[in-house]
Amino acid sequence: AQRPGTPLSDQEYRQFFRSLRTAHRASTACFLRRLYGCQNPLVQRLDEYENHGVIPQGPICSEVPETPFFHDFCAFSFYRCIKKRYYIKV
Repeated sequence: AQRPGTPLSDQEYRQFFRSLRTAHRASTACFLRRLYGCQNPLVQRLDEYENHGVIPQGPICSEVPETPFFHDFCAFSFYRCIKKRYYIKV
């Protein structure tokens, strides 16, 4: 265990910044979604990447207890962005 007030080790810094970069990438994707909308080709590529090449069609069921149903993947993605719950899944 490290003493309080000492810097992180190299490995601890890698872990620390790995999580920050991940959240930063998710918030950047949300920014693009708000700026361009779900029909933008870049946003659609991100959605396809997240879903192994196919954007889910139709109603979406989610792991969100308070909102288990979304009209489409776009609505679900906007919900995640607004709530900053980037990693909830359908």
